[in-house]
Amino acid sequence: MDRRDFCRKCVAVTAGSWGAAFFNDTNLYGSDEKPLATVPDLVAVSNGEPDVMFDRAIEAIGGIGGVVGKGQTVVVKPNIAWDRPPETGADTNPLLVKRVVEHCVKAGAKKVYVFDHTCNNPQKTYLTSRIKAAAESAGGVVIFADDQKDYQEVSIGKAVTLKTAMVHKLIVNCDVFINVPVLKHHASTGLTIAMKNLMGAVWDRRFYHKSGLHECIAEFCLYRKPDLNVVDAYRVTMANGPQRARAEDIKIRKSLLLSKDIVAVDAAAAKLFGSEPAQTRHIQLAGDMGIGTMNLEKLNIKKITIKTPQRSA
Repeated sequence: MDRRDFCRKCVAVTAGSWGAAFFNDTNLYGSDEKPLATVPDLVAVSNGEPDVMFDRAIEAIGGIGGVVGKGQTVVVKPNIAWDRPPETGADTNPLLVKRVVEHCVKAGAKKVYVFDHTCNNPQKTYLTSRIKAAAESAGGVVIFADDQKDYQEVSIGKAVTLKTAMVHKLIVNCDVFINVPVLKHHASTGLTIAMKNLMGAVWDRRFYHKSGLHECIAEFCLYRKPDLNVVDAYRVTMANGPQRARAEDIKIRKSLLLSKDIVAVDAAAAKLFGSEPAQTRHIQLAGDMGIGTMNLEKLNIKKITIKTPQRSA
């Protein structure tokens, strides 16, 4: 199936029809017409293109300046694991990565690094996903993360399973860590979102799989939580993830979630997908550990629906 046929067969589902329970719950959300009195804990944007939705989401929490300072070193960590083009939804949307990098550069960051420890050959995944070109055009520094010498061992206090990990040196040493996953089905964990995306920051992923996948995913956050999490839910893989989705498995949902709380953003993304957060075990574990808030009703959540018709990304 060529790219044009794949795109034609993807199911287009607007936020209004697929996610009414999520976006229209007035008990949870402040709207554009009724702003929240405080800075939101989580922002949910729908009906826009990836770059525009990020603009609106970051504006809602006071701008990128509240995350990135002048002269700081930033790591932007998308999902670039798979040698598949953007229309398949396997990797983070390149337009979103580009916009995140642009905001960081504009904020005065000294360096903005972009990388992932990929599953497929990184020389291929970085090109096929179009993330390398997008990030570099925005002023980002794209590096490969396939050399073990670039990882250093860290201790993870309070962890029961993942007591140590080999973590990429840029994650260890950066001032700001921005996590930009894509929401999709995953055969091993049910869903892959923000916490699962952090597996691309460690060297030995086999340890996760043989020792307790959900436990390790949650416990990594005891070492370092991202300063900001931006969930790409523009194209959502509903089945056969993480990288074998057919066109009929992809839904065009034109949504984005943003939060500094990695557990909250994963819980919201699970709801967005159509499942309960507790059904994804590492979300429940992380909530139980106090890493973040899984109960969305305890949060100030800002809902934004973009009304201007836009192009398709």
